[in-house]
Amino acid sequence: MTKQISFENEWVIAFTQALRQYTAADTLRDAALHGRLGAWTAALTDVVVETCATVGWQAAAKGHPLDLLPEVRHEYLSLDVMAFPATGGDWRFPIAVMELENSRDDTRIAYSLWKVLCVRAALRVVFCYRPRAEQGAALVHYLGTEVVGALPIPERMALCGGTLVVVGSRGDVATFPYGFFKWWVLDKNVGAFAPL
Repeated sequence: MTKQISFENEWVIAFTQALRQYTAADTLRDAALHGRLGAWTAALTDVVVETCATVGWQAAAKGHPLDLLPEVRHEYLSLDVMAFPATGGDWRFPIAVMELENSRDDTRIAYSLWKVLCVRAALRVVFCYRPRAEQGAALVHYLGTEVVGALPIPERMALCGGTLVVVGSRGDVATFPYGFFKWWVLDKNVGAFAPL
């Protein structure tokens, strides 16, 4: 379990560094502050793709076509971001899959979590948004109960790789990006998310 947490922590650190260096970080912060979720998702997509590049992955996402596989796409399997290791065969499996859900509907966010759980990858991430940071805990509890809780224990225990839920919010402007994102990691042993 230590290695899995380390891998997830490394990705979180890379994301935070990419966000601090990202030229349009102000766009992401302002979109979060004003609840412009379409702009939030577009800016977040760019940061996630940039993060993937900094850790040595190649990513496909809306506005970021990928020609690594024989089939060139912006998105694969209708997932917002799919990242691949730099080496491997023509039809290599993804190393990470991510959904960037800007809906305020809990069921829609649960669907995004279910989607990434259906994919074999070393890292699965669902980004979502709540206006206030304290609203994130209730949402994450709901996702654990409704989605993870619906998995039979043998299937939950068979999940490979790590799963993160990231709740973006308006946060504390003075501490951007640190106050804007709260990270939760799935503990498959107990079937619940815990703060990372």
